[in-house]
Amino acid sequence: MKPITRIFDLLELFKDEYSSVPDLFNVKKEGVWMHYSAEDYVNYSQWVSLGLLALGITRGTRIATLMVNCPEWNFFDMGILQVGAVQVPIYPTISEENYRYIFNDADIEYLVFSDAEIYQRIKNVLPELKRLKAVFSIEPVEGIRNWKEIVELGRNYPEPYELEAIKRTILPGDMATVIYTSGTTGRPKGVMSSHNNFVTNYQALAEIPPLKMHDRVVSFLPLCHVYERTAGYTYQSFGVSIYYIQDIDELADYLREVKPHGFAAVPRVFEKIYNRIVSKGRSLPLPMKVLFFWALRQGHKFELNHERGFFYDIKLFIANLLVFSKWRAALGGELKFIVSGSASLHPRLARVFWAAKIPIIEAYGLTETSPGVTCFRFEPGGMKFGTVGPLLAGNQMKIADDGEILCKGPNIMMGYLNRPEKTAEVIDADGWFHTGDIGVIEDGKFLKITDRKKEIFKTSGGKYIAPQPIEQRINESPFIEHIMVVGENRKFPAALIVPNFEYLKSWCEVKHIAFGSREKAVQNPNIIRRIRQEIERFNLDLDQSSKIKKFRLLDSVWSTETGEISPTLKPRRKFIVEKYSRIIEETYRSAEYNYRVE
Repeated sequence: MKPITRIFDLLELFKDEYSSVPDLFNVKKEGVWMHYSAEDYVNYSQWVSLGLLALGITRGTRIATLMVNCPEWNFFDMGILQVGAVQVPIYPTISEENYRYIFNDADIEYLVFSDAEIYQRIKNVLPELKRLKAVFSIEPVEGIRNWKEIVELGRNYPEPYELEAIKRTILPGDMATVIYTSGTTGRPKGVMSSHNNFVTNYQALAEIPPLKMHDRVVSFLPLCHVYERTAGYTYQSFGVSIYYIQDIDELADYLREVKPHGFAAVPRVFEKIYNRIVSKGRSLPLPMKVLFFWALRQGHKFELNHERGFFYDIKLFIANLLVFSKWRAALGGELKFIVSGSASLHPRLARVFWAAKIPIIEAYGLTETSPGVTCFRFEPGGMKFGTVGPLLAGNQMKIADDGEILCKGPNIMMGYLNRPEKTAEVIDADGWFHTGDIGVIEDGKFLKITDRKKEIFKTSGGKYIAPQPIEQRINESPFIEHIMVVGENRKFPAALIVPNFEYLKSWCEVKHIAFGSREKAVQNPNIIRRIRQEIERFNLDLDQSSKIKKFRLLDSVWSTETGEISPTLKPRRKFIVEKYSRIIEETYRSAEYNYRVE
């Protein structure tokens, strides 16, 4: 078979090596699994391409997709790319203002969305788009053309051989997609990426996971994000079966049902899994509770390569037999790996999951790097807790004088759409991409991320504070759902905290404390005192200048819809500071929730 140099060349694998895969893409609709085979993938991609040609779509046409994770996403991905058009995948949960901005910035001419719920988000914007020619939906939506119309146009296209001629003109360096950043620090920027950016990156990543044809993975991070998209190409290169989860709240049920061999996640997912497990451990009868937390302590001591010795290995064996085996069963029981990306995972969590024989491989990258820069390896000496692994093949990296991580390689984006001045700010004259992340290289090869350059702030006393490691540590608390540390030009750091109301409610029941509403709960002195204990516990591990001196409990729930967090579950700091500016001011002025920190 010819080498894969363009994204759609992956389809050749499903014509030849993986043609027998009966359940390549899988999704549940109304409680029933729908399965698409390798043959379906090839055929639908072909029909979509030909249908787009029938609509008059030409090379360079910008087509927006606003779709939840589903098989059809792949059909349109390949169908669009095969005709030389440009896919612009957009998060289906952003604000109307951001939809308006992206549609216009990208010069969108065609749009495909999933269902009526997404249509309600965009319907007011569509009449304003002067270049928009047609809109299609995947699920039936009244008044909207259905995607099956494109498929039928493709099935009946009179000259299907034209597609092969077009594909031959598409080069690896041609633009394949424009992916908009999640806009955590302002207007989203359109990252232009080529076929070569993605192909070289997924091929480097494909050297790592121990997958084989007919293995199973689940996919729940948004496919419109570069992380899950590249993971999808990596999975496809192995011929594995991909099961799509459209509601992350159902993740636990899907894991038990599908029994996956792997998946990609972000640290917040592991924090929630860990907190849920610990919460159940706290409710066990006393003898089992003692055993549970003994096992947990063994897990927190875990080191790679049996470095803690023979007697520790015996204790860990017992912990696995009696406690951690239940963790594995809850995650399906057949996991070979989980990838953690998009943010740093606290080493304490990494250790306990590895101790439980749930191997988490950490990776690092950005939208602009397609995304992989570094990743753990399963080979000896290929991983180190507290780091995001060594460089991927073909990449280069160095640390600038101010600590910023710089990257170079075939995975680096073509630039920002319509923003050459922003491109020049991040890609220097020598081709180095400036990531905006601060880090160090340990043991000569392992990258350790310490913070975001733009998120480090200075107190009025001149002390620099890196908020991410503080937030990451405190987020381990089962009482806390979200936290954001503030303190720019203030005397000390403070925190905005959204409690984990579900956990808090169960705690109140055990303690016979009235929970009431969220509004009443965050004002309850008993609850405030309990959260204070959590903050004090985590403060013990922090330098004096980094300790949280004040905090404020919020009764709101942060989400992508309300704007406080990005689709990859990161806090949108600028937005939060602006939205809660009055509360931040009150927190610093008030003596409420203040306490002495030794």
